[in-house]
Order: sequence, then structure tokens, then C-alpha cells
Amino acid sequence: MSESSAEAVVAATANVAGAAGAANWRRAGIAGAAIGVLAAGAAAGVAVERLTVGRGMRKKARLALDATGPYGSLRGTPGRAVADDGTELYYEIDEVEVAPTTADEGASGSRRRRLFGRKAPAPVTVVFSHGYCLGQDSWHFQRAALRGLVRAVYWDQRSHGRSERGRSQADGVPVGIDQLGRDLKAVIDAAAPEGPVVLAGHSMGGMTMMALADQYPALIRDRVAAVALIGTSSGKLGEVNFGLPVAGVNAVRRVLPGVLKALGSQAELVEKGRRATADLFAGLIKRYSFGSKDVDPAVARFAERLIEATPIDVVAEFYPAFTEHDKSGALPGFRDVPVLILAGDKDLVTPSSHSEAIADVLPDAELVIVPDAGHLVMLEHPETVTDRLADLLVRSGTVPAANVGGHGSTAQQPGR
Repeated sequence: MSESSAEAVVAATANVAGAAGAANWRRAGIAGAAIGVLAAGAAAGVAVERLTVGRGMRKKARLALDATGPYGSLRGTPGRAVADDGTELYYEIDEVEVAPTTADEGASGSRRRRLFGRKAPAPVTVVFSHGYCLGQDSWHFQRAALRGLVRAVYWDQRSHGRSERGRSQADGVPVGIDQLGRDLKAVIDAAAPEGPVVLAGHSMGGMTMMALADQYPALIRDRVAAVALIGTSSGKLGEVNFGLPVAGVNAVRRVLPGVLKALGSQAELVEKGRRATADLFAGLIKRYSFGSKDVDPAVARFAERLIEATPIDVVAEFYPAFTEHDKSGALPGFRDVPVLILAGDKDLVTPSSHSEAIADVLPDAELVIVPDAGHLVMLEHPETVTDRLADLLVRSGTVPAANVGGHGSTAQQPGR
């Protein structure tokens, strides 16, 4: 994309910031789409191919993809944790049925438990933290593969998915990564109050885990058995250029504060615009979410639905936290446990160089750079991500053997 075209998109976005409250909702919608995808892992200024199919036909195609690719349909036992500001955080648990041992079977086993107060040890729990503008369903393929093998908790970060809108943010308190770390602690306390824990996080979810380690080092030392950091960063996100030329990214950064303020105050107007510019939005998502050109259309549509579900005012509300994020000092807290660091080699949002920087601090960690993969690597290359997660669980003693099913593949039936 040329610098002049990038500047043109930025200028259009800036016009919205200067005309907040005006009736030109179409421009507001274009800005909403641009900033919404930037927040989810994109930036304004991507070249979109000319569309040759009618709008009605494209809408029917999206509906057909929604019907044929029911990703995100897996459900577990629901629960709610309460954050320190009163925000209710929604989570689901996939339990594991533990077969009784021979000694525990029959009346003699029951009597033995009564006499000696025997209590089975708490199982290992894998806690999955999702990324910005996504939700717990973004782990669909990994969830399908791990069901029945390990106890797992999937939760929606505040203001995302089925969790409550952040109460502090409703009162005007800016959201920060430290708050997300405290939220994760509340979820662990509610859903996995005892026993070993494995932490897995994508993008913002990985940053949330770093904030947890920064604020609760004893928890990491005493209970965390392994860590998976996927497509994430420990800091310096303000230096990411999102694949734009220098002039383009500098222009975006100049106008972004004003645009975010305008979008936050015109949420209803901008949401209308997002719907009206769905095709532009889809092109941007594909560009900044995936690295390969042959992504399953149903998976690409699933990513769109996840991001579309995040209100634009939440997008605007969270974005400033990433430029302030710096948790490199918390990484040494993970040195004593098995660590997986994984990223796509074509990630334009949290480039693989950020994962390499984390690996420099954690030299014993397994570093995996996935070819032809973008930011949503767990959806684009689910087999690879699931395979490496399974290996981490085996190495940490969480599961006895690499016995993960084939549901980590987009070729499998997603709902089974």
C-alpha cells in the first residue's frame, strides 16, 4: 500500500474525530471499522480488493458460513467470579471425570475413605485467557481437542463476551493491564481455588498473565505448573507499525487519541457504520488476523463474528492500555516452570520479534514461530497450537501422554 493511500485513510478517520456529533454516519462507520480492527490487531490503511459481488449476495454468503461453520458452539459448566471492583466475570469449566482406583471401589474403599479421611488431590486446571476484542470461544479448536483430557477454565475478560461491562470503567476509571491481572486472580480463586494451574493466554490474555505474575508472585511460585504465551508481548507495543509505511503509522498515531474520543462518544452512530461497512471490515480482519491466503472462509467469518461482538466503546476504552503495557520485569517469575512461547511469523499486531524478546528473558522456554501464520494463530493453524499445548501439558505432568484428539484441525467437525 502506498504512503499516499495510507494518509488518505488516516485523513478520513481524522475528519470523523473533528466532526463528532455530525450526521455523516457513513464516515463514522468507516472510522469505526478501522479503529475496531486496529484494536483487535489491525490498523487503518489496508488495501481492500474491489468487490464484484452484490451486497445482498455477500450477506447471504455470510449467513451461510455462519450456519456451516458453528465454531464457538462448545459450552461447559457456567460460573461467575467477582472482580475487586464488583464486575462479574463469566467463565465456563470443562471438567474431567477421574476413574476411581481399584482401592477406592466398593464398600471397602468407601470405608477406607471414612476412616482415614482420604481426599483425592485437586486436578490440574488449565486456565485460558483470550485476546483483545475476542472471547473465550476463540479457543474453540483447542477446547474441542482437550475436552475430557484435562480440567479447563475458559473465561471472558471484563467488557468482553458474557462478562459484565467493567464497573470501574463505567465510573470513568481507565482500564489497565494490572486490572486484568487482578481479574484473572478472581477467576482462579472462584474456578480453581486449589490444585496446580496451567496458564494459557493469547495476545491480551498473555499480558493478563504477566500482570498476574507481577502482582501475585507467590501464586505463580506455589501453584502454576506451566505457562503458554501465544501471540503476545511484554511491552513496547507503541513501536509496532502494523505493516504500514512510516508516514502512515505516524499519522495514525497523531490522530488516534481524537478518533478514540469521538468514537467513544458516538458509539451508537459508529455501530451503524460498522454494519454498513461490513465488507471493508471483513477485509481488514482477514489482513490483520491471518497470515496465509487460503484461510477457511468459515474460520475467517468466525473471527469476524468474535470481533464484531465487541462494542466500539469497549474497543476505544481498552486501546490506550496497550501503549502503557510493560511487564518485562514480571517474566522471570515464569523461569521455574515449563513455558511455551508461540507466535505467527506474519503477525502484524504482536510481531514474532516480541515473542523472541520474551524468549530472551526465558531462555529455557520452547519458542515456536509458526510459518504463514498471523495474529489469530490458534484459529489459523489450530493443529500446530494444539500439538504444542499438548506437549507442554505432558512435559508439566498435567496429562500422562500426548493423547489429544484430532479436533485441533479445521478439517474436523467443530461441534463434536
